[in-house]
Amino acid sequence: MSRLAHWCFLHRRAVVAGWLLILVVTVALSQSIGSKYNESVSLPGTDSQAAVNLLTDNFPSASGEGDQIVIEAEGGADVRSDQVQQPVTAALSKVAAIPGIASVVSPYSQQGATQISKDGSVAFAAVNWKMKAADVTKSDARKLIDTAKSADGPNVRISLGGQSIENEESAGPGVSVVVGAIAALVILLIVFGGALFASLMPLVTAAVALLIGTSLISLLSHVMDTPSVSSDLAVLIGLGVGIDYGLFIISRHRGSVKAGRSYEDSTVLAVNTSGRTVLFAGMTVCIALLGQFALGVDYLYGVSAASALTVALTMATALTFLPAMLGFLGPKTLSRRERRALAEKGPVAEDASGFWLRWGKFVERRRVPVAAGALALVVVIGLPLFSLRLGSSGAATDPPDSTTHQAYAALSRGFGPGYNGPFQLVTEVNSPSDAQAFDTFLAAAAKEPGVVLVTPPTTSPNGKVALAILYPSTGPGAKATVSLVSDIRGLAPKAEGPGHPAVHVGGVTPANIDFSRVLSEKLPLFIAVVVVLAFLLLVTVFRSLLIPLVAAVMNLLSVGAALGAMNVVFTWGWGDSILNIPATGPVDAFIPVLLFSVLFGLSMDYEVYLVSRMQEEWHLRRRARNGSHADQVLDNHWAVTHGQGKTGRVVAAAAGIMILVFGSFLISDDHVLKEFGFGLGFAVLVDALIIRGLLVPALMHLIGPANWVMPRWLERIVPNFSIEAATRKEVQ
Repeated sequence: MSRLAHWCFLHRRAVVAGWLLILVVTVALSQSIGSKYNESVSLPGTDSQAAVNLLTDNFPSASGEGDQIVIEAEGGADVRSDQVQQPVTAALSKVAAIPGIASVVSPYSQQGATQISKDGSVAFAAVNWKMKAADVTKSDARKLIDTAKSADGPNVRISLGGQSIENEESAGPGVSVVVGAIAALVILLIVFGGALFASLMPLVTAAVALLIGTSLISLLSHVMDTPSVSSDLAVLIGLGVGIDYGLFIISRHRGSVKAGRSYEDSTVLAVNTSGRTVLFAGMTVCIALLGQFALGVDYLYGVSAASALTVALTMATALTFLPAMLGFLGPKTLSRRERRALAEKGPVAEDASGFWLRWGKFVERRRVPVAAGALALVVVIGLPLFSLRLGSSGAATDPPDSTTHQAYAALSRGFGPGYNGPFQLVTEVNSPSDAQAFDTFLAAAAKEPGVVLVTPPTTSPNGKVALAILYPSTGPGAKATVSLVSDIRGLAPKAEGPGHPAVHVGGVTPANIDFSRVLSEKLPLFIAVVVVLAFLLLVTVFRSLLIPLVAAVMNLLSVGAALGAMNVVFTWGWGDSILNIPATGPVDAFIPVLLFSVLFGLSMDYEVYLVSRMQEEWHLRRRARNGSHADQVLDNHWAVTHGQGKTGRVVAAAAGIMILVFGSFLISDDHVLKEFGFGLGFAVLVDALIIRGLLVPALMHLIGPANWVMPRWLERIVPNFSIEAATRKEVQ
C-alpha cells in the first residue's frame, strides 16, 4: 500500500488525468449507447413462472405488459353517460393505435362489461402490450399516458396503473443526492476544522466514482439483466461509503501533517493505515453484495453487480485519485488557523483526549452494565423482526399525486383493493374434457372466500391454453391475498380431479408472493456465505479469532435492529406521517437481502477502523513493556480505551455522514429508496452509537488479552494481511 500511495503522490498529474479520461470515455459511451434496463423477474420452478411460460409460448397477446386506464366520472355523472363515454371511447381508439399495443378492452365492450363498478362511478380499460414491461420504453409509456389523458375533462378523470407506468414515473434519487452531499459537507467542515479543500475532497472523490459507476451500470444493462433501481441504489450506497472512505484517509493524513510529517509521508502513512481499512472494508462490502448470486434469483444479479462495481470504484478512487489530489493540495488540507498554529507552536502529536477519551474510560469502568444494557437495547429494537412481512409495496405507496397512486385509489373505491392485483389462472387444454374440468375449477374458485369475480376463460389463438382472471377482495400486499394464492393453488387438483393438466396461478401479485417466498427460503444460505467469508477475511486482518467472531455477531445484531425498525415504520405505520410514507404494507422482498449486504460491509468500516487502531495501541504498548498476564490485562484496557479515544470522533463523523446521506432519501418519492434509506440510516445509527460506541469496546474489555490471540498452528497457515504488521515502522 505504501508503494501505491508513494507512486500516486509522485505521479499525481498522470493519476488524475487517467481518472478524468476514464470518466469522459465512460460517460460518452453511456450517452451514445444508452441503457437497456430489465425489470422482469424470472423464478424457475415456481407456479407463477410456469404460468408465464405457458402464456409466452401459446398466448403472446396475454403475456405482455398489462396496464389499466382508470376512468372516474366527475360532477355526479355516470361512466355510462354520453358526456363520459364519448371522450373516453375516442381516447381508447387512439390508444389502440399506439405502436406496440396488442389490445385494448374497453369497459363499453361486451368483453369488458364487468369493468364498470356497480355504482357507475368508476370503470377501467385493460391495455395489453405486445412486449413485456422491460421492453416498454419510457417514451412509449408516456405516449400511452398522454393519449389516455386526452379524455380528461370536467366530467372525466383519467389515471393509469401498471408496471410500465410505474417505470415511466420513477424519478430516481434526484434532490436526495444534493441534500445528502450538502449535509455531508457541513459535517466534514466541522470535523476538519473549516478546511474547505480537505472537506471537498471526499465529495469530489465519491463524485468521480459515481459518475463512472452509473455510466458503467448503464452499459452493464446491455450484457446482463439489470433493473433500473440498480443505478439509484448504487448511487445511494456509493455516496455514503465514498465519502466515508475519503474521511478516514484524509483524517489520518491531517493528523500526520499536524504531527510534523511531510505531506508525502503523511499521504503514504494515511493510505498504508486508513487506506488498508478502506481496502478491507470495501472488499467486505463487495463480498456481501456479490454473495447475492448464491440466492439464484436473476433479478438480484444486476442489482448486486451494479452496487459492487460502484463500491469497488469508490474504493479505487479513494486509494489512488485521493492521494494524488492530496499531493496537489499540500498545506491546504489544513485550514488557515491550523497552518498558523502549526507554524507558531510546532508539531503536535496525535493523541487520545477530550470527550472520546472520557467516553472510552467510562466504558472501561462500567464495562459489565454497559455491555448488558447495550445488548438488551439492541435486542429490544430488533424484536419486531420476528413479525416482519415481505412482499411488494406496489402503487399504494406511490406519491399521492402520481397517476399510479390515483389509479390504485380509484380502483379500490370502485371495485375493491383486489382489482389492483388480479390473478391469472392458466392451464393447458388438450381435450374437451380438459376445458370442462377448467370450467369446473373456475366455478369452484369463484365460491372461495376472498374472491370477488372470476372471468370466463379465454382460449389462446392456437387453442392449447385457456386463461381466466380472478379478482380477490383484498389488496396485493394483504396477508389474506397471500393465503388466497395458496388456497387457489391447492383447489385445482380437488376441483378438476385427476388426469387433467395443472392449473397455474400467475400474474404480478402471485409472482411477487413467489419472489418473497423464494428469497425467504434462500436467505439463511446467503447470510451464512457472507458471514463466513467476512469472518475469514477479518481473521487475516486482525490475526485473531475472537475479534472476527464478535464482529460477525455484532453485524447480525445491527441488521436485526434495522429490519425490526423497518417493520415498525413501514408495516405497523409508526411515524409514517413524520417520514412522509403514504401507506403501510409489507417490506419489499429484496430489501432485507440488499440491506444485509450493504450494512454488513458498512459495519466492517467502523469495525476495522476502530479495532485496527486498538490493535496499533496494543502492539505499541506490548513492545514498550513485555510483562505478566496482569500487565497484559492492563495493556488491553489501555489499547481499547485509547484506540476508541483516537477514533471516536472520526467514527461519529462517518456515521453522521452516512445517516444524513441515507436519511436524505426519505424525501424521495420512490418508496424503495425510502425503505432502503431509512433502513441503512437507522442501522448505522444503532451500529455506530450503541454497538461500536458501547457494546464492542465493553466486550473487548471483558475478553481481555485473548482479543489478540490466535492459535499457533493457525498462525502458520493464515496469510498475514494485518494492518498493524504492515504499518509498524510508520506508527513508531
